[in-house]
Amino acid sequence: MKRASLSKMTVTQLVDRFIILGLQQDQAMLNYNSSEFNRLFDEREALEEELKKRPGDQRQALLPLLNHPNTQVRLISAIATLALAPEAARQTLQVISDRQEYPQAADARGMMRALREGTYIPS
Repeated sequence: MKRASLSKMTVTQLVDRFIILGLQQDQAMLNYNSSEFNRLFDEREALEEELKKRPGDQRQALLPLLNHPNTQVRLISAIATLALAPEAARQTLQVISDRQEYPQAADARGMMRALREGTYIPS
């Protein structure tokens, strides 16, 4: 999806697209399709940037997704909202890790380690 088309979308449309991308990433992982996963990752990053640059940093609209039934959607929502709601985002990462919801649990643990060690600074 082109950045120009993202700029024309409402926040609600962007959040809906974020969910779709998370669900598609989950399927790509299950199908061992790394090229599709990477394409979706790039699109998701562009979407997050679009939300971030909107007045008031509209990544806050992703906070309800910390309770989404899909683990991948919860994981990417937690990572996207670390700068805005660090406690809630970290708690979501911890729950994914504690429940051993693989393969996302490995990413959750890696992110928590990076935060602890200061090798990842949310922005």
